[in-house]
Amino acid sequence: MSLLNNLEHIALILDGNKRWAKLNNYSNKLGYTKGFENIKKLVQYALYKKLNYLTIFALSSENYKRSSINIIYNIIYDNFSKTFEDLIHEEGVRINIFGSREKLPKKLKEIFEKIEKTSEKNKNLNLNIAFNYGFKDEIKYVLQKVLKTKTKINLNKQKNIDKLFFIGSLPEPDILIRTGGYKRLSNFIMYNLTYTELFFTDTLWPDFSEKELNSIINQYHQIDRKYGL
Repeated sequence: MSLLNNLEHIALILDGNKRWAKLNNYSNKLGYTKGFENIKKLVQYALYKKLNYLTIFALSSENYKRSSINIIYNIIYDNFSKTFEDLIHEEGVRINIFGSREKLPKKLKEIFEKIEKTSEKNKNLNLNIAFNYGFKDEIKYVLQKVLKTKTKINLNKQKNIDKLFFIGSLPEPDILIRTGGYKRLSNFIMYNLTYTELFFTDTLWPDFSEKELNSIINQYHQIDRKYGL
């Protein structure tokens, strides 16, 4: 087994909440609620596996424009603080939420800011949540940041470039998992996925289990990882 197979960082694209609801004759709200509950289960399993970093794609900037956004807001208002405060205080999880907050409701911004502030000294697991995020928007953010601050970047130092991105200073994900059957990256942290091993599953996100995650991890450990072709 290659030494590059030490598992440190898993990224996930959480897809299939609405399709799961339709398949089971449930409301979209219940579908998103079940998906939300599954995030907590996944985080607890990541803690059990002693993972250092977990990055999840919760809402894309494209999905932000859909009519179901108000359902997502209401679920967050009802569940987000309680769910993640348990993880912060009982499990020592540090939470970072990235993406555009420009058009988010004030109440939502306050919830996000409180969660990040409360957890900033925790060390057991770094949980990164992409919300209203798109990689092309991130590129615009990076360029605006450089132009606005007239930042001088030493292009010979990769770390200086990495730090311009939302999670660029963290180790790149070893694994990216997308649930829901589609085999595409959908504008997700592509700067950080240059050598990430990609796994796609037909399982809809609310049905994605610790057992399936463990199976993917076992497959990952069988890969002879090398940089280059």
